[in-house]
Amino acid sequence: MAVTELKEYVHKRLEHIREWAKKISFPIFEDVPLYDVGLFFWKGIVNGSITTRASAIAFNIILAIFPGIIFIFTLIPYVPIENFQSELLGLIESILPRNAFEALSSTVEDIVTQPHGGLLSFGFFFALIFATNGVDSLISAFNATVHEMDTRSWWNQRVVSLALVIILTLLMTVGIALITFGQVALNFLVDKHILVKDFTYYLLQVGKWLVICAMFFFTYAFLFYYAPARKSKFRFISAGVSLAAILSLITSLGFSFYINNFGRYNKLYGSIGTLLVVMIWIYFNAVILMVGFELNVSIANARKRDKRFSAGETEEFSNLDLK
Repeated sequence: MAVTELKEYVHKRLEHIREWAKKISFPIFEDVPLYDVGLFFWKGIVNGSITTRASAIAFNIILAIFPGIIFIFTLIPYVPIENFQSELLGLIESILPRNAFEALSSTVEDIVTQPHGGLLSFGFFFALIFATNGVDSLISAFNATVHEMDTRSWWNQRVVSLALVIILTLLMTVGIALITFGQVALNFLVDKHILVKDFTYYLLQVGKWLVICAMFFFTYAFLFYYAPARKSKFRFISAGVSLAAILSLITSLGFSFYINNFGRYNKLYGSIGTLLVVMIWIYFNAVILMVGFELNVSIANARKRDKRFSAGETEEFSNLDLK
């Protein structure tokens, strides 16, 4: 008897929550009820092969990231700004887990401080090819969502991939420049006793992390808006972008904190542990990308479903054409 009453109580509470979710919405959900978005989102997460698509993205990003980093770093010795290289190394050290930076520091320092003309041309060619392949795999993963299957022609998809590579490269360059030059300017003001290390100083330090947050946000915004074949149904600033940016920041900071304080991977794997850390971090962020994108697709399809019902269509949800 007690079990039956408990089941009835739980059922009533679930019904109450469902009815509440059907009535509530958020502005970022474009006035679509939370319940409708949740149905599509759950289907996308469970049936959308999120981890498989994220693995493909992570693999191609790993192939692309190292030629890209080498090319960018080979440009740095040619920047005629005093202390630019040392400030950049400090920025990299603050972002990477401590053990990962210690393993890479000698190589990074050599590339950043010493000009390598031959490596520059070689790095540009391979960075362009692998970066384009990485974005191309991301586009294919976006277009293969469980809710729909959209495609571009091979040529159009490669052009979009190249355009996104250029946009994201410029975005990262501007972000790194703002952080690095801002730190240089801040140190100059402190050295000249124009600014003291009080609340204002630390408030300006917070600006560095605001720039990093903006880099995450706008990177995902450009990807979610321009990468899918049907880009017009998404807003540039959307719920999926916000979710992905927040989760990426939390994951990156939490992952870095864990590695710095509790990680023992270097004792088990040696120097290859650094590569393992980078691969896991990229994979986590690839999963987050797919989750954020599925949220955008869920909102778009829930909105489309509501419009169909408001127009007088009465087919069941299970038989609804999600395309």
